[in-house]
Amino acid sequence: MDIIQILPDSVANQIAAGEVIQRPASAVKELTENAIDAGAGAVTIIIREAGKSLIQVIDNGCGMSETDARLCFERHATSKIRKSEDLNLIKTLGFRGEAMASIAAIAQIEIKTKTKENELGTRILIEGSEVKLHEVCSCPDGTSIMVKNLFYNVPVRRKFLKSNAAEMRHIIEEFTRIAIINPGVEFQLLHNNNLIYKLPAGNMKQRIVGLFGADYNKKLLPLNEEASFIKFGGFVGKPEFARKTRGEQYFFANNRYIRHPYLNHAVENAFQELLPGDAFPSYFITIDIDPALIDINIHPTKTEINFQNSQLIYNLIKSSVKKALGQYSVDEMDFNKDMALNMPAPDHNRQFNPPEIRVNPDFNPFRHEDKPGGFRKKPAPEHWEKLYEGLREKPPAEGTGMFPADAETQKEDGQKVAPPFAEDAFQLNNLFLVTKIKSGLVIIDQTRAHQRILFEKFMSVYEGRKEASQQQLFPVTIDLPPQDSNILIEILDEIRQIGFDIENFGGNTFLVRGAPAGLNNGEVKEVLEKCIESFKKNTDELNPDKRVNLARSMAVNMSVKPGKKLRPEEVRELINQLFACEYPGLSPDGKPALIMLSIDELFQKFK
Repeated sequence: MDIIQILPDSVANQIAAGEVIQRPASAVKELTENAIDAGAGAVTIIIREAGKSLIQVIDNGCGMSETDARLCFERHATSKIRKSEDLNLIKTLGFRGEAMASIAAIAQIEIKTKTKENELGTRILIEGSEVKLHEVCSCPDGTSIMVKNLFYNVPVRRKFLKSNAAEMRHIIEEFTRIAIINPGVEFQLLHNNNLIYKLPAGNMKQRIVGLFGADYNKKLLPLNEEASFIKFGGFVGKPEFARKTRGEQYFFANNRYIRHPYLNHAVENAFQELLPGDAFPSYFITIDIDPALIDINIHPTKTEINFQNSQLIYNLIKSSVKKALGQYSVDEMDFNKDMALNMPAPDHNRQFNPPEIRVNPDFNPFRHEDKPGGFRKKPAPEHWEKLYEGLREKPPAEGTGMFPADAETQKEDGQKVAPPFAEDAFQLNNLFLVTKIKSGLVIIDQTRAHQRILFEKFMSVYEGRKEASQQQLFPVTIDLPPQDSNILIEILDEIRQIGFDIENFGGNTFLVRGAPAGLNNGEVKEVLEKCIESFKKNTDELNPDKRVNLARSMAVNMSVKPGKKLRPEEVRELINQLFACEYPGLSPDGKPALIMLSIDELFQKFK
């Protein structure tokens, strides 16, 4: 019996949609890129409920004829290529002919389109790849596409969409990528009838300022370098404006946004000696290269590409960024200032004597000062025997000693650990805390220990106990990029629970009137930025519960840092709080927070 059969087009399109249209942002990207390819000078994007109920893209491009309007929803129908050789010459954004068919398979579509040559346009309604209506209509030049109820016929996919704030963050990120590299196109983005962006046509720097704020006018350094087969342009951020979040990092190859970790490393390598380890440079770098030297067909969304000579391009980018940074450093110097030291000229009659070195020719380091001819012998310390008292004694039995058995801490592996003698603790190299227990020593990583304390503290807050907020003497105003602003809005309730008195002040501006106890006024913005970056990283890599994610991020960024000198009372308090935790031996990310050395293990070290 034959069991292999050809799938119906509707099913094949749904499968393709799973690769191309992963979320509402994917549909926004494909539709907006089609508008750019159509030569639009102005594009309006209207979103409702983060794209779940409506995505509408309106452009004033060339429009489509009645036949093209119908064919664009067929799979592998494209105007960009005719033969296989064309794949090596692609300079448009879309070319596969899968996007429109994929969207039509999982949504309800209405398209109105008209060319400049025709007096009337075409209107088509499609539901789940099935054409419901095809008629002539009156509409302006260009194309308007409405995508309603995305994934309406794939409820499992719709169920796994994130919150509106999270999905809107992805839409803004896709919009930003397209808007940066197409500064000559006017863009508008509206969400639930609220204007998010209104970007007039201009140059690339004006577009970056329009997207990220007016202060970027003074943050950007131009990048302009050309080799025989490649050209670099765009901007890099000045080192002093590096941020704690890895947000504004964009590569564009032939006017298309790309991800390329190898090239990202080249830029960070160029900044290596100029930035601290927890800061990230900003860059908006364009690459113009012969399309035949790249392969853009390795990922369904066309954001990952291969260069034929990645190592050479790596070195060229690194040197180009270094050149831009070096030019900036030279420009910052004041060459009109006299670089000579402001010191009075010495009297020409003054005599200068060379320094003298005096030695005792009779000195002998091996002779004792009091006994000429004898050798120096270091006297033994008094009562040295007391240093070794008790070392040969047998360790106390379980449950005996300074602490009763019921005061011991349960480790994850079931082993009992007696609480330490915090009064006798000391700090080692400003990195570790060392104290004794009845069976030996405990060495504690001060940073991981504090992370564990803060993590359990924040998690207890989410379980019902509200954390006290320390009111700021002067409220702090924070301006964030749109993507980071959407993350903060998404986690605003959880942020407030753990002690931040914060509110959205309109747009991407936030006002902080209070912060968790122990957080200085000057640290508020830095901690929030680091938390946003950690939240993004944890969400991408681990995808944990939002509260666990935020508690971990806050703990990591508010904890005492390696190298910080602690007062004796702070050492004792940190140890006591650690051993009051449910899991004192582990940091929030599962790494060991302490190690124990028993007396027997110490003896082994001396054998």
